[in-house]
Amino acid sequence: MPNPYLHVLRTPHALPMVAAAFIGRLPLSMMGLGSVLLVQSYTGSYALGGAVAAVGAVTSAVSGPVIGRLADTHAQRRVLLSVLAVFVTAGAAFLWSVRDGWPLWTAFLAAGLAGASIPPVASMIRVRWTHLLRGTPSLPTALAMEAVVDEFVFIVGPVLVTFLSTAGHTTSGLVTAFTLATVGSLLFAAQRHTEPPPAEHEHRNGPSAIRIRGLRVLFVVGAAVGAILGTLEIALVAFADEQGARTLSGLLIAALAAGSMVAGIGWGAVHWRVALRRRLLGALVLLTLLSVPLLLVHDIWLMLPFVLLAGVAVSPSLISSFTLAEVLVPRAAVTEAFTWIGTAMALGVAVGASVAGKIVDTVGANAGFLVATVAAALAAVTVALGQRLLVVPAEHVPVPALAR
Repeated sequence: MPNPYLHVLRTPHALPMVAAAFIGRLPLSMMGLGSVLLVQSYTGSYALGGAVAAVGAVTSAVSGPVIGRLADTHAQRRVLLSVLAVFVTAGAAFLWSVRDGWPLWTAFLAAGLAGASIPPVASMIRVRWTHLLRGTPSLPTALAMEAVVDEFVFIVGPVLVTFLSTAGHTTSGLVTAFTLATVGSLLFAAQRHTEPPPAEHEHRNGPSAIRIRGLRVLFVVGAAVGAILGTLEIALVAFADEQGARTLSGLLIAALAAGSMVAGIGWGAVHWRVALRRRLLGALVLLTLLSVPLLLVHDIWLMLPFVLLAGVAVSPSLISSFTLAEVLVPRAAVTEAFTWIGTAMALGVAVGASVAGKIVDTVGANAGFLVATVAAALAAVTVALGQRLLVVPAEHVPVPALAR
């Protein structure tokens, strides 16, 4: 069988788009951990670092759907360049506020503005794939590939920001993140051939995508996955610190992403006969079960394979969620739908990082992993109860190529 990913990448103008998006989304995996490391190094508190990262995640959650709706209405390039200008300015202010000891509220304010203006490259490239491949069997593969790229980003990003922040100057991790965001976003905005047109005038003032009940179920899933990632980001750093190996924290986070990436590659290459909604439920149940051992392990080298194993269910959960969102919402609201899931993830990261940070400071790193288990279980129950809301309309089921 031909490689389905190579087939997708042969789409005209796809390679430059994918390369630019990879650079532009690297900061997504660096901002939260970089903020925690920066604040903790100056204040000594993981809780404060988690709180600052949570503020950025919350504001990202609030602004995400608004940015997505604007991109649907006014085209991606115009919105992306405007958002990038705010992001760079706010990021510089955040660095100075922490490094130079400005009043604490200025750090929170700058972190909030930076979070609200993180360039939404990951959502935008999914919309571009939808525009290029809608209605073909290649679209699920393209969305799966994007989930795999996300996971690869979460392998490279944490290792890079941890190394830069601990081996070099404390601020160098975040400076690198802001630089990559700028370069990647500018390159992505320059890809005019793949940019989808704005929504037709009659669709621009329609109801929000979140009014679709199935998308609300997926919102819960996104929040749960975000909570898991936010929790593990804090708890794994603290766990490595407790073991006297703080510089290995990036390796633990990378192991989680590696497991997810490998699973995502296999998930996207399979021609599934199981309904999307049932695949999502199975992935969430598996995620719940695989997070339990993290509560019990007390050796860093034993933790590594268990973290890798826990990551196996993360990417399939996200792939299924984004694929369902694409078929459950009207075409003119796809960007908004994807950003709602991204918003949910950001909100989940905020809650997970904040709660886990408090638990880590008061009880210990292993106890913090309980937040991830509870989040996964709640998502699984929600999807189980909302199965009828996730039924894919018959007209959206891709037709196999041989039947065309």
